[in-house]
Amino acid sequence: MSQPENRSNNRFNTILATVVGQVGCLTPVILLGALFTGLWLDRQFDTKPLFTILFIVGSAPVSVFVLYRIVRTATAKLKTDNQDKNTEEEANRE
Repeated sequence: MSQPENRSNNRFNTILATVVGQVGCLTPVILLGALFTGLWLDRQFDTKPLFTILFIVGSAPVSVFVLYRIVRTATAKLKTDNQDKNTEEEANRE
């Protein structure tokens, strides 16, 4: 395996691990934040399960949106790296 190809694979694996780590950490944080906020609001307004259920259900679309943004950012990084690699290969050919 050539050196630039190995570096490209390492970069891809690093970005992939970062995406998985961010999603794996942010999803529970969002869910727990919604849970505790809902429980606190239910105690404040004496509306036992209402806010807790609403916030937990509402946290699902928020988690999906955060996942989308993380993957979109990672994809942009990979595209930039791929374009840089192609430009470098064209310069080496000349």
